[in-house]
Amino acid sequence: MRAFKSEISNALDRQIAIMERKFPYFDSKFHYHPELELIYIKNGKGKRIIGDKLDTFYSGDIFFIGSDLPHEIINDEEFSKHSTEGLSHAVVAYFNKDVFSNGFYNLRECSKINTLIKKASRGIKVMGKTNKFVAKKINALLNKKDFERIIGLIEILHILSMSDELDYFVCEGYDSKLSDNTADRLTKVFNYVSANFSEDITLEAIAKVANLTPPAFCRMFKQKTKLCFFSYLNEIRISNACKILTESSYNVSEVAFNCGYRTLSNFNKFFKKSTGLSPKAYREKALA
Repeated sequence: MRAFKSEISNALDRQIAIMERKFPYFDSKFHYHPELELIYIKNGKGKRIIGDKLDTFYSGDIFFIGSDLPHEIINDEEFSKHSTEGLSHAVVAYFNKDVFSNGFYNLRECSKINTLIKKASRGIKVMGKTNKFVAKKINALLNKKDFERIIGLIEILHILSMSDELDYFVCEGYDSKLSDNTADRLTKVFNYVSANFSEDITLEAIAKVANLTPPAFCRMFKQKTKLCFFSYLNEIRISNACKILTESSYNVSEVAFNCGYRTLSNFNKFFKKSTGLSPKAYREKALA
């Protein structure tokens, strides 16, 4: 599965598009486009790949994807098969940076929006109170027409540019201009880790997934993600552990095992290194 290029503006014959999408499931494939994309997931759950980062998305998530940043959104099989969950539902805004002139971005009053647009090249996740506020604004765009939509979009960009509740998907220096072959290999690795993070994943096994020798795989992965593979694997495991801790009654040992850790001491060490808290303290804080 290679990242393919699409051009939303040409396909829709408009420079700014606000769309409501309802499907039995999301399956966007691994792609990129020159337009920036603001996505509000109203209903859905699954995996997303943005650049070199794979994690889980949930209903209520909002993320902002920069120009030519490869991404994919796909539902978990469980969500796709059970109609009781309802349709996958998202509101999406597409726009090309060039729809606003350089004069607009060079205005002193727009300097923070200009910075936001640049940071979107890393992929942005909107958190906290900003998420709740912006969700209402994105929904409202659906009922706006003509120039009101442009004003509404600029208002959202202003809110995001002023917020400190933004998280980034990929590290600084990430190179989105991957060759087809490299993108194919990385996508296979991301998908394999997503499906098998609870298992024992050896360097030999993951190198085989990428069709490389272990040394060549380590060089490729570090060059493109700025992480060694096992740091990335721990990141995915801890991310899933956080979700399980807050959404289930499993004890800490069970969470550790379900996330691929065979000793509780290793799990506790990596969890605290990643979150700054012990698993127990993290759960207590999240549920307080």
